[in-house]
Parts: sequence; C-alpha cells; structure tokens
Amino acid sequence: MKSSGTPNPTGRRFGTIYFLFFAIYGITPYLQVILRRLGYSPAAVGLFLGLFELVGIAGPIVLARKADALGRFNPFLIASGLGIILGMGLLVSVNHAIAAVIGLGFASLGLKTPVPVLDTALLRAIESDQKEGKRTPSYGLMRGIGSIGFVIVTLIVQFTPGFETSAPIVMAAVMAFLSCVFLVALKWLPETGDGTDHKTRQKVSFGWIDSTFLLGLAVIVLGRVAMAPVNSFFSLYLVESLEWHAIGAMSALGATVEIPMMMLAWRYMSKRSPMQAISLASVAIVLRLLTYALVPTKTGAIVGQLLHSLCYGLFQPATVAFVNLKTPPSERTTGMAILLGIGMGFPAFIGSALGGLVVEWAGYRWLFASFSVFAMGSLALYFSKRSLLNLVR
Repeated sequence: MKSSGTPNPTGRRFGTIYFLFFAIYGITPYLQVILRRLGYSPAAVGLFLGLFELVGIAGPIVLARKADALGRFNPFLIASGLGIILGMGLLVSVNHAIAAVIGLGFASLGLKTPVPVLDTALLRAIESDQKEGKRTPSYGLMRGIGSIGFVIVTLIVQFTPGFETSAPIVMAAVMAFLSCVFLVALKWLPETGDGTDHKTRQKVSFGWIDSTFLLGLAVIVLGRVAMAPVNSFFSLYLVESLEWHAIGAMSALGATVEIPMMMLAWRYMSKRSPMQAISLASVAIVLRLLTYALVPTKTGAIVGQLLHSLCYGLFQPATVAFVNLKTPPSERTTGMAILLGIGMGFPAFIGSALGGLVVEWAGYRWLFASFSVFAMGSLALYFSKRSLLNLVR
C-alpha cells in the first residue's frame, strides 16, 4: 500500500504531535542568546552547547533502548516534556555554570529523546496501517508538518515586539509553555508499542552493525560536524557580526525551504541511494559555509539559509532512510538513537566546542570557512566507497 498525504487518524494525531514538538524547537535558536545574556563568553557558549549535544548522545540511546524493552513509547515522550520545563527553569533561575550544565542536560534529554522515539512510533503506526490496507501518511509529510510548527513559532517571536531583546527568563518561559501544550496533546497520541515487557529476553547487542553501516555513519558524522557552527553560532553571527536582529526570521526562512525538500526527499531516494542524497547535501553544506565566510552581508545570510533546503531538508531524511535500511526492525529505535547520538550529537559537541574557540581566536568568518573542510572530507569518504555505500537502497 502506497503512502499518501491524505489525512487519516494516524496522520492527524502524529501530525499534531510533530507540529507541537518542533514548535518547542522554535525557541532553541535563542539558546545562544540566552547564554550570552547570562554573561558567558563565546568559548563558554560553545562548550555549554557542546555539552548540550553530548548529553544527546548517550541519553537518547539508553532511553530509546528502554522504550524498545518496555514496549511503550508515550511515557518517554511525557518525561521529555517535563525535562525541558525543568531544565530551562534551572538554567535561567540559577546563574551558575554548574546549574547551566545541569539545566542544559535536562533540556537536551527533553529535546533529543522524542526524535528517535517519535520516528519509530510513527514508522510502526505506518506499518500497522499498511497491513490493514489503510492509506498511510509519509514520514516526510510528518516531519514537514513539524517544520511548519517550528516556522510559525519563530515568526511569532520574530514579530513580537521586544522578544529578541527580552530577558533570558522570558525566552525560557515561552519554551516551557510550549512544552506544556505538547504534554497536553500527548493524551490523544496512540501508543504504538506492543505493551509487552521485553526486558527478560532483550540483550544489549550491536551485532547487526557492519562495515557499511560504520562507513555511512562516518560520512554522516563529518557532514554534521561541518554544520555545527551554523547550529551553535549562526544566531550570534547575525547579532554580533552583521548587527542584524533577525534570528526568528532567518530561522523561519531555513525551516520554510526545508519543508518541500523533506516531502520530496523520499521520491528522490526512490531512484537513488540515501548516500547519494547525503553527498548532494554535503556539496550544499560547503557552499553554505563559504557563503557565510566570503559574503558577510544580509544577502549572504539569506542565500545561506536558502541552502538549508538541501543541508537539512535532504540530509535528514536521507540519514533516516540509510539507518532504517541498515537496522533490523526489532532494533530500529536503537538505530535511530545511534543516528541522533553518534551521528548528530557527537559531531555537534565537537563542532560546537571547537567552534567557540575559533570564534574567540579568529571570528565568525574563519569559523565557517574552516569547518567547510569537514564537509569536503565527507564527500571524499563517500566517493572513495560509493560503490559499497550506494548498494544500500
């Protein structure tokens, strides 16, 4: 049974949850600003945001395996929403480095854990509907709806007078409010786990990971390291280098152009391997970073954000498709968590921590220029092993 964009109960429910969860992400571009306004240097901001991503490596992997073992997903989604509220409250109410680390840790668990859990729950719901002969929503459509939630929130805060210059506690309060709305909406999300406790028979085993999986993961890691400066410092680049308070508008632009690509990515990959799509996205990453470095203007920032359609809108679905193809169904949540943690969290930690030092030593332009080397490395690795990697389709 083919997937369809036609709304059905599964599509409506998951679409609502994806929308509301990624709406919370609409405030994350301001994490950089919150930390700066709390008095931390660019190097400290880079380290804190790196630790934020580091927690996102082990946390989701452990919690996702527990979701697999318990056969239930929704309790972990509820805990994630509560973690965001607790973490942001601690970050802005106690102005101390230790409190910042702990607060960002809770927020990271809250923001990172739902992604592999939601993705796996959705894929299971789609498989169940297909077996029953029902029309099913596509993964790309659901993630596109999530991006719409992100865009709407970023535009609202962009055009809310005084928000971008408001105190950290105000920004944190908005994120906490959106988390509360997400928690309420979870009441209508069906539990797609089988409800069976598998702890007695499930052993920690990664025997399904082979050389092709590791090569593909390495290609993904290099691409994600290259994108770390954009994720961790683009907002500060706008404010401190371009003197342009357009964080919300630029974030909305990037998310808007990613939506149609998210929806088209699966069609593109139906004729090509996921790794071919990732290589195309890596070319776009190189162009984006060099644009920020060589054209340090508002126009350059806009052009770079337009390239986000490929850098994320194509890259993200392609990585999910690759892992989905290489992971046994019983370990799919774990596979998605490995993608989120090692494939995204670890490179983001390295890139963010190093990026903060580069900003203090040489400035934002050198930051973007130097990190384009990682995307070039991703391309080089892909082309050296493309005959093997392209077999995964």
